[in-house]
Amino acid sequence: MSASTFDPTRPGTCTPSRAARELGLKRVEFDLAVQLGRIRTVPDEGGGGGRRVEQAEIERLRTQDGFPESLRERVRVVGTAEGAALMEIPAGRFTRLARLGLLVPVKYYLNRYRAVVWLYLAEELRQFTTGPEHAHLLKGRTPETLRGQLATGMDLRARNWRARQVGFLLRQAEDPWARAAAVAAFLAPVEVADVVKHPYERAHLERFRPVSPGSGAPGSPSARLTERITTAQDADEVGWLRNELARSVEEARDISPAPRPTVHRVPPAMRAVARPIPPMARTVTRHTEEATRSREPAAPSLDSTAALAELAAPSSKSAARNPDSVRETPPSRETAAPVPEPEVRLPRPAARPAESGPRVLRMRTRLPEAVAAQLMAAATAPTESAVRHPGPRVLPRRYAVPREPAARPTVPPAPREHEPAQPLPPPSSRGLRSWLRRRNARPAPPARV
Repeated sequence: MSASTFDPTRPGTCTPSRAARELGLKRVEFDLAVQLGRIRTVPDEGGGGGRRVEQAEIERLRTQDGFPESLRERVRVVGTAEGAALMEIPAGRFTRLARLGLLVPVKYYLNRYRAVVWLYLAEELRQFTTGPEHAHLLKGRTPETLRGQLATGMDLRARNWRARQVGFLLRQAEDPWARAAAVAAFLAPVEVADVVKHPYERAHLERFRPVSPGSGAPGSPSARLTERITTAQDADEVGWLRNELARSVEEARDISPAPRPTVHRVPPAMRAVARPIPPMARTVTRHTEEATRSREPAAPSLDSTAALAELAAPSSKSAARNPDSVRETPPSRETAAPVPEPEVRLPRPAARPAESGPRVLRMRTRLPEAVAAQLMAAATAPTESAVRHPGPRVLPRRYAVPREPAARPTVPPAPREHEPAQPLPPPSSRGLRSWLRRRNARPAPPARV
């Protein structure tokens, strides 16, 4: 990649990795030197959110006496055993001094056994050893008050580390919300929500929250142990952090309020205007004048009787020809009730044939002779066509035509061959009862004289 691909926003600066290589430090040593203030950095104006080192700062460090050993010695960290050897005291006494808060750790890590290993600055340990006010703590018997505190289980290493980390983050923060987020990073989420009520302000704090130095997957034992170390536990410590957070948030709110989401006014949705349904095309239907006009009573005439007889004759003939069709079609409930039929009017002929009469009607319709005579009498009765009284229409009574049973062919019975009757075998005399009778014969009754 060419050098002209990326143009730094601020001339004369370099990235932390390049600055660490030029100063002869490891990356962890460089980060610790930045936290301690040994190396000054400037914010990255390119929008990345990181820090950069000016070339002038690198030149200043290079001109110091004993560079680079002097700079490396100032950021050197040691553990418990190495620190005790440096102070020329036993490791147990070193641990007791650290638990009492006299020795403040600067870093920590978890070993493969998930044990917390605290690291201390070698420069601070040498200063503690050379101080005349700490001479009674390095040699001789530990004071009674300190032994009582150790007996109660006091351990201030994690608390002192948190206080030191808050100072590191506040030193690097330049935005008021970043300073508030540095304090909120060591409080439980419940405490932060209790102090910062507004959800928008809490979301803005989360943007500036520093990265936790935790290790391990979320929910793992290592992550839970790291969370316990990085969260305030004591009541006085929690109270102090809450007060600092409330003061920082109030100051940040006055300088630059937390952004709120912009309200986008959505225009009302255009609703479709209800339109009338277009008229449907007219359907051509049959006239129903015959069904809607009033029914008038009329006596059955000879013409209608003859027409009914002619209509009933073909049906009776078809029923006689095919009796199975009549048998297979049972009458339904819907056809059982009389259905009014439109009135049939046939043209009246000028003269009737001489052979019309009850006998002819009976022969054509196969009705009983009495019924045929009654129909003929009703047909020939005089009617008054001038005056008609409205009344319910009386439909002519329908008679079912008797159906002649189909003649079945006579089949002569087939002769059957029977065997001659065999006489029954005589009863066996070898039965148990006959044997008992023969054995126990009854005595003959005495003869009567």
